[in-house]
Amino acid sequence: MSMRDILSEIDGGDDERVEQLLQKYNKENCRTFAFDHKEEDGRIKLCQGLLTVLKRPVRPLCQSTCLETLRILSRDKRVLGPIDTREGILTLAGLARIRATGGVGEPLEEEQSAEEERVVVEALKCLCNVVFNSVAAQQMCADVQLAEGLCAHLYSVSSAHHEVGLFSLRLIFLLSALRTDVRGTLRKEAGAVRLLTGVLERSLDVRWVGPYEAAPPDPQTPYISPENNEHTIEALKALFNITLTDSSEEDNDHQLRLIVGIMRHLLLLKTQSEDKTEEAHSHAINLLSNLPVQCLDVLIDVPVQGGLEKYGGKNMDVVQLLLDFMERRIDKGSNYKEGLTPVLSLMTESSRYHREIRRYLKTQVLPPLKDVKERPEIGCTVRNKLVRIMTHIDLGVKQGAAEFLFVLCKESVDNLLKYTGYGNAAGLLMARGLLAGGRGETQYSSDEDSDTEEYKSVKPFINPITGHIEHPMPNPMEEMTEEQKEYEAQKLVNMIDELSRKELIRPMGVRRDGTLAPLGETIHGCSPPPSSNSDSD
Repeated sequence: MSMRDILSEIDGGDDERVEQLLQKYNKENCRTFAFDHKEEDGRIKLCQGLLTVLKRPVRPLCQSTCLETLRILSRDKRVLGPIDTREGILTLAGLARIRATGGVGEPLEEEQSAEEERVVVEALKCLCNVVFNSVAAQQMCADVQLAEGLCAHLYSVSSAHHEVGLFSLRLIFLLSALRTDVRGTLRKEAGAVRLLTGVLERSLDVRWVGPYEAAPPDPQTPYISPENNEHTIEALKALFNITLTDSSEEDNDHQLRLIVGIMRHLLLLKTQSEDKTEEAHSHAINLLSNLPVQCLDVLIDVPVQGGLEKYGGKNMDVVQLLLDFMERRIDKGSNYKEGLTPVLSLMTESSRYHREIRRYLKTQVLPPLKDVKERPEIGCTVRNKLVRIMTHIDLGVKQGAAEFLFVLCKESVDNLLKYTGYGNAAGLLMARGLLAGGRGETQYSSDEDSDTEEYKSVKPFINPITGHIEHPMPNPMEEMTEEQKEYEAQKLVNMIDELSRKELIRPMGVRRDGTLAPLGETIHGCSPPPSSNSDSD
């Protein structure tokens, strides 16, 4: 397809011929992402020419074809010069029916034709591409207050216009992800939290039966439709960005608790695909980890549906779902940083703040010990899996797993070592300055004896470093002569001396506050902390 032919027709003003040539161009380049450098000047001129056509009164089909071409071209960051200007952004915003400062935008009516709706969708897609690929466009969108106009636009979009709503939500997500100032504007001035909460309520068909309690999913319609799931995911992503900003207003507590109630409802729902269900649940967990921890009582406080008497009448269905989600992510064995850290953080903070959640998770993750013949990291229980992650190569991942277990142990060093062994817990204890034992700063209920008889009977034989019973190893020096023993001892002394002189090793000890320091600066040497005391919730 000759770029010169298209440009000559655009200059000539024959819109019907332009439409035909662009349709052919779009068909040839719809899957193109790597553009030829040689035609860069031609693509820039084509972008400028398309904007010229779009400002003329042409048929909706011609407009949508021009916008489709512009969307394909906007994948190339080098040709966005004509589009990321004030004129370009306002032109696209007007075609998307978004009222921006200095522009025009009429709401999409119910009786609009399919061709007119296609224009709006293509304009929104173009804006998404341009905003994603151009910092200048991001700044211009902030200058013309596109985000505020976008929120007003979304209020007028009905569920009948699925793609219009979807790409409007995606554009809000992009603007809030790429511009921190836009996040604050969306939250404080545009009322985006309330708007997106309404989108979630409609998409998930939420029916409130209590102040923050949604009715259980209808057994007749247990699945979220694909269209509603797409809207839900985009709204969750945008809400995640917007709630990253500080929330100090008193009236926000009610709105945030509503969101937690909706997230609880979502976690109980499924889509017709396991992958899509997990994606939706993952975004819900990300959002929950963003919200104030005091609001998370909504997850378990559901009077209409009832709860377990053992946990103060609280409902633990969603807590179990979070635990199952975490275990599936561990079993996948990849992408722990993004896939596992949020759910670990959510369960850690909710356990630290809400006693009933901690008590329930403790029974599921750290039941009373009976068999301590194997190392804590060996096995297929949740505890075994989490202990293995405590030595993961990624610092954030291993600290997240260790912190979760530490909180379940009421931040008691002795109890943590009982379940994990000193070797696995050393990293966390060093970071927290607790190598010498003790507790964290959080206050918990008093400890009670919960050790099983099996554990008590073998407790003196447990190696505190490995956390399990070790069979006696044969003494390698038993069959050595005195000369051989002296030779090996001298060899060891020489090796340590050489490493010390090269500063490859440095003798360390533990201060009274639990931190490491050179041996001469410490009050006492480093020794394993005493064997564990027991606790109970």
